[in-house]
Amino acid sequence: MNEEPRKSGIWKGFVMKRLLALSAGLAGLYLFAVKPSGRRKWADSWKGVRYAHRGLHDNGTDAPENSLAAFAKAVEKGCGIELDVQISKDGVPTVFHDDRLARAAFDAEGKPAEGAISDYTFEELQKFHLFDSGEKIPSFSQVLKLVDGKVPLIVELKVEKASLCKALCEAADQLLSAYPGRYIVESFHPMAVLWYKKHRPEIIRGQLSDGFLKETGRLQYLPVEYLLTNLRTRPDFIAYNWKYEPNFSRRVCAKLFRCPSVTWTIQSQEQFEAMKNRFDIIIFDSFVPRENGE
Repeated sequence: MNEEPRKSGIWKGFVMKRLLALSAGLAGLYLFAVKPSGRRKWADSWKGVRYAHRGLHDNGTDAPENSLAAFAKAVEKGCGIELDVQISKDGVPTVFHDDRLARAAFDAEGKPAEGAISDYTFEELQKFHLFDSGEKIPSFSQVLKLVDGKVPLIVELKVEKASLCKALCEAADQLLSAYPGRYIVESFHPMAVLWYKKHRPEIIRGQLSDGFLKETGRLQYLPVEYLLTNLRTRPDFIAYNWKYEPNFSRRVCAKLFRCPSVTWTIQSQEQFEAMKNRFDIIIFDSFVPRENGE
């Protein structure tokens, strides 16, 4: 009997077993890394509500994004609200989206504001107006007072710089701890989600994500894009850009682990119909979704 084919077969079998074992091990490590917290019941009461992105706004009117007027309109309409919180130079939680002021804030002469929220005290920020309206950049405290628990809030913590993360989380949480209404928090920055896991584990926290590689080309964002940072943060929900709904890790969290899922930002009834059965919570912008024959 020729020994060479037999030895070759034994060797191939050995290699295949090792490769299968390695593949199974890597798959197990991956699943362990992306596993969310497992808390799900909280989401039941959040479903069926439509959430207005930065308030019920129109940037060409007197109710631009993240303004008190836009939030008042959302409350009047009975819509939940998604909003963005940053921290000012003097430590005031302030509601504004962009890392830089120029797109949305203007001085008295109509010139785009320079710098970022964190470059100014809250008092200094009041010299700017939002778009072409008379609305000012609001403090988080002003927004909470206006909403007063009437509709649920999705609070995004905008971490402009990692060095500001702790101060932002602490300042925002101090206000939210005294707030009478329902809210959940979320952030693109895993350190903000981790802060809530460590210091306020009872608060529902979520990881925001996007198709970062396609959108920015930056490889350093891949751990967040594929939710590998869940290993440390163990979020209670995943909020994902609807355009990248097929992301494998997002689907693993939603389908395998049954983690509540949020999507942003739906901008038409067609998109809403396509996504309403793929996500539990929908954040909309530029229109108001219709449901149940409305």
